[in-house]
Amino acid sequence: MKKIQMQTPLVEMDGDEMTRILWKIIKDELLLPYIDLNTEYYDLGLEYRNETDDQVTVDAAEATKKYGVAVKCATITPNKARMEEYTLKKMYKSPNGTIRAILDGTVFRAPIVVKGIEPCVKNWKKPITIARHAYGDVYKNTEMYIDGPGDAYLVFEGADGQQRKELIHHYEGAGVLQGMHNLDDSISSFARCCFNYALDTKQSLWLGGKDTISKIYDGRFKEIFATIYENEFKDKFEAAGIEYFYSLIDDIVARVMKAEGGFIWACKNYDGDVMSDMVSSAFGSLAMMTSVLVSPQGYYEYEAAHGTVQRHYYRHLKGEETSTNSVATIFAWTGALRKRGELDGNKELMEFADKLEKATLETIESGKMTKDLALITSLEDVTVLNSKEFILAIRERLDEIL
Repeated sequence: MKKIQMQTPLVEMDGDEMTRILWKIIKDELLLPYIDLNTEYYDLGLEYRNETDDQVTVDAAEATKKYGVAVKCATITPNKARMEEYTLKKMYKSPNGTIRAILDGTVFRAPIVVKGIEPCVKNWKKPITIARHAYGDVYKNTEMYIDGPGDAYLVFEGADGQQRKELIHHYEGAGVLQGMHNLDDSISSFARCCFNYALDTKQSLWLGGKDTISKIYDGRFKEIFATIYENEFKDKFEAAGIEYFYSLIDDIVARVMKAEGGFIWACKNYDGDVMSDMVSSAFGSLAMMTSVLVSPQGYYEYEAAHGTVQRHYYRHLKGEETSTNSVATIFAWTGALRKRGELDGNKELMEFADKLEKATLETIESGKMTKDLALITSLEDVTVLNSKEFILAIRERLDEIL
Protein backbone atom coordinates (compact mmCIF):
# COMPACT_ATOMS: atom_id res chain seq x y z
CA MET A 1 0.00 0.00 0.00
CA LYS A 2 1.07 3.59 -0.59
CA LYS A 3 2.40 5.21 2.57
CA ILE A 4 0.33 7.96 4.20
CA GLN A 5 1.98 11.37 3.85
CA MET A 6 2.27 13.92 6.64
CA GLN A 7 2.29 17.67 5.92
CA THR A 8 3.56 18.87 9.31
CA PRO A 9 6.04 17.19 11.64
CA LEU A 10 5.16 15.68 15.00
CA VAL A 11 7.55 16.42 17.85
CA GLU A 12 8.90 13.02 18.89
CA MET A 13 10.39 12.70 22.39
CA ASP A 14 12.20 9.42 22.96
CA GLY A 15 12.58 8.07 26.49
CA ASP A 16 14.11 5.51 28.80
CA GLU A 17 14.43 1.83 29.66
CA MET A 18 11.80 -0.69 28.56
CA THR A 19 9.49 1.91 27.08
CA ARG A 20 12.36 3.05 24.84
CA ILE A 21 12.70 -0.54 23.57
CA LEU A 22 8.95 -0.72 22.89
CA TRP A 23 9.05 2.72 21.23
CA LYS A 24 11.39 1.45 18.51
CA ILE A 25 9.42 -1.76 17.91
CA ILE A 26 6.15 0.19 17.65
CA LYS A 27 7.70 2.55 15.09
CA ASP A 28 9.29 -0.28 13.09
CA GLU A 29 6.24 -2.58 13.05
CA LEU A 30 3.14 -0.41 13.40
CA LEU A 31 4.02 3.01 11.96
CA LEU A 32 6.86 3.10 9.42
CA PRO A 33 5.41 0.40 7.12
CA TYR A 34 2.24 2.50 6.69
CA ILE A 35 3.21 6.17 7.21
CA ASP A 36 5.94 8.32 5.73
CA LEU A 37 6.56 9.38 9.32
CA ASN A 38 7.49 13.05 9.65
CA THR A 39 8.87 13.85 13.11
CA GLU A 40 11.28 16.27 14.72
CA TYR A 41 13.20 13.97 17.05
CA TYR A 42 14.42 14.78 20.57
CA ASP A 43 16.22 12.24 22.75
CA LEU A 44 14.89 12.64 26.30
CA GLY A 45 16.74 9.56 27.51
CA LEU A 46 18.46 10.32 30.81
CA GLU A 47 21.97 10.02 29.38
CA TYR A 48 21.35 12.70 26.77
CA ARG A 49 19.48 14.92 29.20
CA ASN A 50 22.57 14.75 31.39
CA GLU A 51 24.86 15.46 28.43
CA THR A 52 22.86 18.59 27.50
CA ASP A 53 22.22 19.74 31.10
CA ASP A 54 18.54 19.03 30.37
CA GLN A 55 18.43 21.65 27.59
CA VAL A 56 17.02 18.96 25.27
CA THR A 57 13.82 18.86 27.37
CA VAL A 58 13.38 22.61 27.03
CA ASP A 59 14.06 22.39 23.28
CA ALA A 60 11.46 19.64 22.89
CA ALA A 61 8.85 21.71 24.69
CA GLU A 62 9.63 24.78 22.56
CA ALA A 63 9.33 22.64 19.42
CA THR A 64 5.89 21.53 20.63
CA LYS A 65 4.90 25.21 20.71
CA LYS A 66 6.11 25.51 17.12
CA TYR A 67 4.37 22.46 15.66
CA GLY A 68 1.44 22.08 18.05
CA VAL A 69 1.54 18.30 18.58
CA ALA A 70 4.04 16.03 20.33
CA VAL A 71 4.31 12.39 21.33
CA LYS A 72 6.47 11.40 24.30
CA CYS A 73 7.96 8.15 25.54
CA ALA A 74 8.13 7.53 29.30
CA THR A 75 11.21 9.01 30.98
CA ILE A 76 13.12 8.62 34.24
CA THR A 77 12.81 11.27 36.94
CA PRO A 78 16.08 10.72 38.80
CA ASN A 79 16.39 10.12 42.53
CA LYS A 80 19.61 9.55 44.50
CA ALA A 81 19.93 5.96 43.28
CA ARG A 82 19.51 7.04 39.65
CA MET A 83 22.13 9.78 40.11
CA GLU A 84 24.66 7.11 41.04
CA GLU A 85 23.48 4.61 38.40
CA TYR A 86 23.78 7.15 35.54
CA THR A 87 26.60 9.29 37.02
CA LEU A 88 24.49 12.41 36.69
CA LYS A 89 25.79 15.94 37.08
CA LYS A 90 22.77 16.79 39.22
CA MET A 91 19.33 15.51 40.16
CA TYR A 92 17.34 16.80 37.19
CA LYS A 93 13.68 17.73 37.48
CA SER A 94 10.88 15.63 36.05
CA PRO A 95 10.83 16.11 32.24
CA ASN A 96 7.03 16.01 32.41
CA GLY A 97 7.04 18.81 34.97
CA THR A 98 9.41 20.92 32.84
CA ILE A 99 7.29 20.41 29.72
CA ARG A 100 4.04 21.13 31.61
CA ALA A 101 5.47 24.39 32.95
CA ILE A 102 6.66 25.58 29.52
CA LEU A 103 3.41 24.64 27.76
CA ASP A 104 1.21 25.82 30.66
CA GLY A 105 -0.71 22.58 30.20
CA THR A 106 -3.25 20.38 31.94
CA VAL A 107 -2.90 16.59 31.93
CA PHE A 108 -5.97 14.54 30.94
CA ARG A 109 -5.83 10.82 31.69
CA ALA A 110 -8.45 8.26 30.69
CA PRO A 111 -8.59 4.46 30.83
CA ILE A 112 -8.56 2.43 27.62
CA VAL A 113 -11.67 0.26 27.83
CA VAL A 114 -11.52 -3.20 26.25
CA LYS A 115 -13.85 -6.22 26.44
CA GLY A 116 -12.57 -8.84 28.83
CA ILE A 117 -10.98 -6.34 31.22
CA GLU A 118 -13.87 -5.31 33.46
CA PRO A 119 -13.60 -2.42 35.94
CA CYS A 120 -13.58 -3.26 39.66
CA VAL A 121 -16.46 -0.80 40.07
CA LYS A 122 -19.26 -2.77 38.41
CA ASN A 123 -21.34 0.25 37.31
CA TRP A 124 -18.45 1.95 35.44
CA LYS A 125 -19.31 1.46 31.76
CA LYS A 126 -17.49 4.40 30.13
CA PRO A 127 -14.05 5.92 30.70
CA ILE A 128 -13.60 8.50 33.46
CA THR A 129 -11.12 11.17 32.37
CA ILE A 130 -9.01 12.74 35.12
CA ALA A 131 -7.90 16.35 34.51
CA ARG A 132 -5.04 17.17 36.89
CA HIS A 133 -4.00 20.72 37.66
CA ALA A 134 -0.28 20.11 37.48
CA TYR A 135 0.90 23.20 39.35
CA GLY A 136 1.43 24.23 42.94
CA ASP A 137 -0.01 22.69 46.11
CA VAL A 138 2.32 20.20 47.88
CA TYR A 139 4.43 19.80 44.72
CA LYS A 140 5.84 23.31 45.14
CA ASN A 141 5.60 23.46 48.90
CA THR A 142 7.96 24.84 51.50
CA GLU A 143 8.13 22.82 54.70
CA MET A 144 10.11 22.50 57.86
CA TYR A 145 10.38 20.42 61.00
CA ILE A 146 9.59 22.35 64.19
CA ASP A 147 11.73 21.03 67.03
CA GLY A 148 10.32 22.97 69.95
CA PRO A 149 7.80 25.51 71.29
CA GLY A 150 7.09 28.69 69.36
CA ASP A 151 4.74 30.45 66.94
CA ALA A 152 4.40 29.85 63.19
CA TYR A 153 3.07 32.69 61.04
CA LEU A 154 1.91 33.06 57.46
CA VAL A 155 3.50 36.32 56.27
CA PHE A 156 3.11 38.19 52.98
CA GLU A 157 5.27 41.24 52.25
CA GLY A 158 3.82 43.23 49.36
CA ALA A 159 5.89 45.04 46.75
CA ASP A 160 4.45 48.25 48.20
CA GLY A 161 6.01 47.48 51.58
CA GLN A 162 2.78 46.47 53.31
CA GLN A 163 2.83 43.30 55.38
CA ARG A 164 0.05 40.83 56.18
CA LYS A 165 0.53 38.32 58.97
CA GLU A 166 -1.61 35.46 60.29
CA LEU A 167 -0.85 33.05 63.12
CA ILE A 168 -0.78 29.48 61.80
CA HIS A 169 -0.20 27.65 65.07
CA HIS A 170 1.30 28.04 68.52
CA TYR A 171 3.56 25.02 69.06
CA GLU A 172 3.93 23.64 72.56
CA GLY A 173 6.35 21.04 71.28
CA ALA A 174 7.76 19.43 68.14
CA GLY A 175 5.78 19.14 64.90
CA VAL A 176 5.79 19.88 61.18
CA LEU A 177 4.90 22.93 59.10
CA GLN A 178 4.03 23.31 55.43
CA GLY A 179 3.34 26.26 53.14
CA MET A 180 1.60 25.97 49.76
CA HIS A 181 0.63 28.40 47.03
CA ASN A 182 -1.21 28.68 43.72
CA LEU A 183 -1.72 31.37 41.08
CA ASP A 184 -4.83 32.87 39.51
CA ASP A 185 -3.21 32.64 36.07
CA SER A 186 -2.47 28.94 36.50
CA ILE A 187 -5.94 28.13 37.81
CA SER A 188 -7.48 30.11 34.94
CA SER A 189 -5.40 28.20 32.37
CA PHE A 190 -6.45 24.95 34.03
CA ALA A 191 -10.11 25.96 33.84
CA ARG A 192 -9.95 26.94 30.17
CA CYS A 193 -8.10 23.71 29.28
CA CYS A 194 -10.80 21.69 31.06
CA PHE A 195 -13.70 23.55 29.45
CA ASN A 196 -12.16 23.33 25.98
CA TYR A 197 -11.31 19.64 26.34
CA ALA A 198 -14.86 18.96 27.53
CA LEU A 199 -16.17 20.61 24.37
CA ASP A 200 -13.63 18.74 22.17
CA THR A 201 -14.65 15.37 23.61
CA LYS A 202 -18.34 16.24 24.25
CA GLN A 203 -18.15 15.21 27.90
CA SER A 204 -19.53 16.93 31.00
CA LEU A 205 -17.03 18.42 33.45
CA TRP A 206 -17.03 17.90 37.23
CA LEU A 207 -14.89 19.86 39.72
CA GLY A 208 -14.49 19.10 43.40
CA GLY A 209 -12.91 21.16 46.17
CA LYS A 210 -13.19 21.68 49.91
CA ASP A 211 -14.20 25.33 49.97
CA THR A 212 -16.22 24.84 53.17
CA ILE A 213 -12.92 24.32 55.01
CA SER A 214 -10.40 25.98 52.69
CA LYS A 215 -12.54 29.04 52.06
CA ILE A 216 -9.84 31.10 50.34
CA TYR A 217 -7.50 28.51 48.70
CA ASP A 218 -10.06 25.98 47.41
CA GLY A 219 -12.64 28.74 47.24
CA ARG A 220 -10.47 30.47 44.62
CA PHE A 221 -10.63 27.40 42.36
CA LYS A 222 -14.42 27.41 42.66
CA GLU A 223 -14.69 31.16 41.94
CA ILE A 224 -12.37 31.16 38.92
CA PHE A 225 -14.01 28.12 37.30
CA ALA A 226 -17.48 29.60 37.85
CA THR A 227 -16.54 33.00 36.41
CA ILE A 228 -14.85 31.59 33.31
CA TYR A 229 -17.72 29.16 32.73
CA GLU A 230 -20.39 31.87 32.96
CA ASN A 231 -18.47 34.38 30.82
CA GLU A 232 -16.93 32.14 28.17
CA PHE A 233 -18.38 28.63 28.04
CA LYS A 234 -21.94 28.41 29.33
CA ASP A 235 -23.62 28.91 25.95
CA LYS A 236 -21.19 26.51 24.25
CA PHE A 237 -21.82 23.82 26.86
CA GLU A 238 -25.58 24.18 26.57
CA ALA A 239 -25.35 23.97 22.77
CA ALA A 240 -23.22 20.83 23.07
CA GLY A 241 -25.63 19.24 25.55
CA ILE A 242 -23.05 18.87 28.30
CA GLU A 243 -22.84 20.37 31.79
CA TYR A 244 -20.33 21.86 34.22
CA PHE A 245 -20.87 20.72 37.79
CA TYR A 246 -19.13 21.80 41.04
CA SER A 247 -19.48 20.14 44.42
CA LEU A 248 -17.42 19.34 47.51
CA ILE A 249 -14.67 16.82 46.79
CA ASP A 250 -16.16 14.18 49.10
CA ASP A 251 -19.52 14.49 47.33
CA ILE A 252 -17.80 14.23 43.94
CA VAL A 253 -16.00 11.04 45.03
CA ALA A 254 -19.31 9.51 46.14
CA ARG A 255 -20.93 10.48 42.83
CA VAL A 256 -18.00 9.06 40.83
CA MET A 257 -18.32 5.69 42.55
CA LYS A 258 -22.01 5.48 41.64
CA ALA A 259 -21.74 6.90 38.11
CA GLU A 260 -21.44 5.05 34.79
CA GLY A 261 -18.50 7.23 33.67
CA GLY A 262 -18.21 9.20 30.46
CA PHE A 263 -17.24 12.53 32.06
CA ILE A 264 -14.16 14.60 32.93
CA TRP A 265 -13.20 14.95 36.59
CA ALA A 266 -11.15 18.11 37.18
CA CYS A 267 -8.85 17.72 40.19
CA LYS A 268 -6.41 19.89 42.08
CA ASN A 269 -2.81 18.71 41.82
CA TYR A 270 -2.66 16.20 44.69
CA ASP A 271 -6.19 14.90 44.10
CA GLY A 272 -5.39 14.34 40.42
CA ASP A 273 -2.17 12.50 41.24
CA VAL A 274 -4.00 10.09 43.54
CA MET A 275 -7.30 9.73 41.69
CA SER A 276 -5.72 9.04 38.29
CA ASP A 277 -4.00 5.96 39.78
CA MET A 278 -7.23 4.93 41.52
CA VAL A 279 -9.24 5.19 38.30
CA SER A 280 -6.58 3.46 36.17
CA SER A 281 -6.20 0.50 38.56
CA ALA A 282 -9.96 0.18 39.01
CA PHE A 283 -10.35 0.00 35.24
CA GLY A 284 -7.62 -2.63 34.97
CA SER A 285 -4.06 -1.40 34.55
CA LEU A 286 -1.84 1.70 34.41
CA ALA A 287 -0.62 0.30 31.10
CA MET A 288 -4.17 0.82 29.79
CA MET A 289 -4.35 4.58 30.40
CA THR A 290 -4.03 7.43 27.92
CA SER A 291 -2.45 10.72 28.88
CA VAL A 292 -2.51 14.00 26.98
CA LEU A 293 -1.16 17.39 28.02
CA VAL A 294 -3.34 20.18 26.64
CA SER A 295 -2.50 23.88 26.83
CA PRO A 296 -4.98 26.76 26.49
CA GLN A 297 -2.94 27.92 23.48
CA GLY A 298 -3.78 24.69 21.65
CA TYR A 299 -0.60 22.62 22.14
CA TYR A 300 -1.00 18.85 22.61
CA GLU A 301 1.51 16.36 24.01
CA TYR A 302 0.54 12.66 24.13
CA GLU A 303 2.22 10.00 26.27
CA ALA A 304 1.58 6.81 28.21
CA ALA A 305 0.39 7.33 31.78
CA HIS A 306 2.93 4.87 33.24
CA GLY A 307 6.67 4.87 33.86
CA THR A 308 9.66 3.28 32.14
CA VAL A 309 9.01 -0.31 33.39
CA GLN A 310 12.42 -0.54 35.03
CA ARG A 311 12.06 -4.13 36.27
CA HIS A 312 11.33 -5.46 32.79
CA TYR A 313 14.21 -3.44 31.34
CA TYR A 314 16.74 -5.05 33.69
CA ARG A 315 15.40 -8.46 32.68
CA HIS A 316 15.69 -7.44 29.02
CA LEU A 317 19.35 -6.45 29.56
CA LYS A 318 20.01 -9.95 30.93
CA GLY A 319 18.54 -11.44 27.75
CA GLU A 320 15.44 -12.67 29.54
CA GLU A 321 12.01 -12.60 27.92
CA THR A 322 9.57 -9.86 28.95
CA SER A 323 5.83 -9.51 28.45
CA THR A 324 5.46 -5.73 28.67
CA ASN A 325 2.14 -4.07 27.87
CA SER A 326 2.65 -1.51 25.08
CA VAL A 327 -1.00 -0.42 24.67
CA ALA A 328 -0.70 3.00 26.34
CA THR A 329 2.42 3.80 24.29
CA ILE A 330 0.65 2.76 21.08
CA PHE A 331 -2.30 4.98 22.04
CA ALA A 332 0.09 7.88 22.67
CA TRP A 333 1.16 7.58 19.04
CA THR A 334 -2.40 7.19 17.74
CA GLY A 335 -3.58 10.18 19.79
CA ALA A 336 -0.80 12.36 18.39
CA LEU A 337 -1.27 11.15 14.82
CA ARG A 338 -5.03 11.72 14.99
CA LYS A 339 -4.58 15.25 16.36
CA ARG A 340 -1.91 16.00 13.71
CA GLY A 341 -4.30 14.75 11.05
CA GLU A 342 -7.16 16.79 12.51
CA LEU A 343 -5.13 20.01 12.56
CA ASP A 344 -3.77 19.41 9.05
CA GLY A 345 -7.06 18.18 7.54
CA ASN A 346 -5.34 14.83 6.83
CA LYS A 347 -8.24 12.34 6.88
CA GLU A 348 -6.02 9.38 5.94
CA LEU A 349 -3.83 9.92 9.00
CA MET A 350 -6.86 10.20 11.30
CA GLU A 351 -8.40 7.02 9.88
CA PHE A 352 -5.10 5.14 10.29
CA ALA A 353 -4.95 6.14 13.96
CA ASP A 354 -8.50 4.84 14.46
CA LYS A 355 -7.68 1.55 12.73
CA LEU A 356 -4.50 1.00 14.74
CA GLU A 357 -6.44 1.48 17.98
CA LYS A 358 -9.14 -0.91 16.69
CA ALA A 359 -6.49 -3.50 15.81
CA THR A 360 -4.91 -3.18 19.27
CA LEU A 361 -8.19 -3.69 21.12
CA GLU A 362 -9.36 -6.51 18.85
CA THR A 363 -6.04 -8.32 19.40
CA ILE A 364 -6.70 -8.33 23.15
CA GLU A 365 -10.38 -9.25 22.70
CA SER A 366 -9.31 -12.22 20.55
CA GLY A 367 -7.40 -13.57 23.56
CA LYS A 368 -3.88 -12.47 22.60
CA MET A 369 -2.37 -10.26 25.29
CA THR A 370 0.54 -9.52 27.60
CA LYS A 371 0.90 -11.20 30.97
CA ASP A 372 -0.44 -8.30 33.06
CA LEU A 373 -3.78 -8.44 31.22
CA ALA A 374 -3.92 -12.25 31.23
CA LEU A 375 -3.88 -12.12 35.04
CA ILE A 376 -7.03 -9.95 35.22
CA THR A 377 -9.04 -10.83 32.11
CA SER A 378 -12.44 -12.52 32.20
CA LEU A 379 -11.70 -14.15 28.83
CA GLU A 380 -10.88 -17.86 28.84
CA ASP A 381 -8.05 -19.75 27.15
CA VAL A 382 -5.97 -16.64 26.45
CA THR A 383 -2.55 -16.66 24.82
CA VAL A 384 0.19 -14.81 26.71
CA LEU A 385 2.60 -13.12 24.31
CA ASN A 386 5.98 -11.56 24.96
CA SER A 387 6.61 -7.86 24.34
CA LYS A 388 7.44 -8.11 20.63
CA GLU A 389 4.98 -10.92 19.86
CA PHE A 390 2.11 -8.77 21.13
CA ILE A 391 3.06 -5.90 18.81
CA LEU A 392 3.45 -8.33 15.89
CA ALA A 393 -0.02 -9.76 16.64
CA ILE A 394 -1.40 -6.22 16.46
CA ARG A 395 0.34 -5.71 13.12
CA GLU A 396 -1.24 -8.89 11.78
CA ARG A 397 -4.70 -7.67 12.79
CA LEU A 398 -3.95 -4.18 11.42
CA ASP A 399 -3.08 -5.64 8.02
CA GLU A 400 -6.44 -7.44 7.99
CA ILE A 401 -8.31 -4.22 8.81
CA LEU A 402 -6.40 -2.15 6.25
